[in-house]
Amino acid sequence: MNEDEVLDIVDEHDRVIGQSPRGEAYARGLRHRCVFIHVRDGAGRVFVHRRTADKLVFPSLYDMFVGGVVGAGESYDDAALREAEEELGVSGLPQPVPLFSFLYEGGGEGAGTWWSRVYEVRCELPVSPQAEEVAWHDFLPQEELDRVLPLWEWVPDGLEAYRRLRSRDRAQGL
Repeated sequence: MNEDEVLDIVDEHDRVIGQSPRGEAYARGLRHRCVFIHVRDGAGRVFVHRRTADKLVFPSLYDMFVGGVVGAGESYDDAALREAEEELGVSGLPQPVPLFSFLYEGGGEGAGTWWSRVYEVRCELPVSPQAEEVAWHDFLPQEELDRVLPLWEWVPDGLEAYRRLRSRDRAQGL
């Protein structure tokens, strides 16, 4: 989505209260909706990537999710599948499974607030990530991701989603 595309603006309860172009929503810190999709390959490795330098939010940082904003009138589920297929460069991905939602209230550069829905999906297709979105990518074993977590600079909203995902997994004995 470019900065002219329209987003639903939502309140603290995730109810739509208006609409705004993406660039304006970012500039004014208007609360909107985002999806985060945790992708694993057939071997259980996690898709990790570095964002391109020209991204509107968190340029050149690493992320352990694919995803993005939910367009005006678009459902979270539709956005999750669209974003996953676009960023991974695949077609025919299974529908990502919703896990939980949370209100992200950011800090730092690109600070903002957005309702975030976290999904998971298994991708056994060969990936060809969008060059406009992804500067580098790989599927990392969980142990390698854990090793680089304190070493690489990560998107803050992705770190928050990941922290919540790992807490949820530990609570479920996974």
